[in-house]
Parts: sequence; C-alpha cells; structure tokens
Amino acid sequence: MTFHLEGPWLSTTGKKRGPKKWASAEAKHKAEMLDTMWREKLKAMGIEQESKRRKRALSAPPLTVTVKTPPGRETVRIASQDTGWVACTTAANQEYTGTKVLGISTLHKSNGIPVFSQEEAIEISKMRR
Repeated sequence: MTFHLEGPWLSTTGKKRGPKKWASAEAKHKAEMLDTMWREKLKAMGIEQESKRRKRALSAPPLTVTVKTPPGRETVRIASQDTGWVACTTAANQEYTGTKVLGISTLHKSNGIPVFSQEEAIEISKMRR
C-alpha cells in the first residue's frame, strides 16, 4: 500500500489540532469558570499536580537495565562438521541416442507426446482440438 495515494486520515504522524472552538460564548465562559474552580480546589487541598510530577521525576533513580543469563542456562557451543570443499558443476545435458522414438509431438494444450512411427506422426498432425 502506498501512503501518497491515501488521504490524511491514514497519517502516522497524528493530527494537528488548532485552538478549541466553542459552540457559544456562554459555553466558553462556563468551561473557563469550571477550570478555575477546579484549580482553586486543588490548591486548597494542597495538591499541585505540576510540582508533584516534577518532584517525583527528579527524585526517581535513573533506570538501568542489564540482561543476565540465569545460572545453568549457558548454551554449549557445538562446532559445525567440516566436510571439505567441493566445486559445484552443472550436470551434462541428457540426450536421447536410441532409434525407437522419432520425436515429440504436441497434441492438445502443449501436451508433449512421443512419436514412435511415421503413421503416428501423420495421425497426430490430422487431429483437431
């Protein structure tokens, strides 16, 4: 599938969102009031989310990952068997050297048929599909 033929709904980079649009001035005013009331309640309870996140991130120890193999699970190295080097050559072409088969004829849909006599060759050539 090629992405240059598809529309923006199949984008892997996300969608750019502009400023939020309100249905009316009243809806915007109500949403701003609720937001300020929520922030005041958080301050009253002593919870400040941004400072709390910052403190937690700064006080956390750095993450270090080490991969260890458990004891008893070491894989034993087994060497491959050396059979020596042999040159690869093509096989000789096979040719029929006998006298019984005169040739190969095509009867129907590329079906090869061996021809043993002159009479068979004439019969095959007179046949139709």
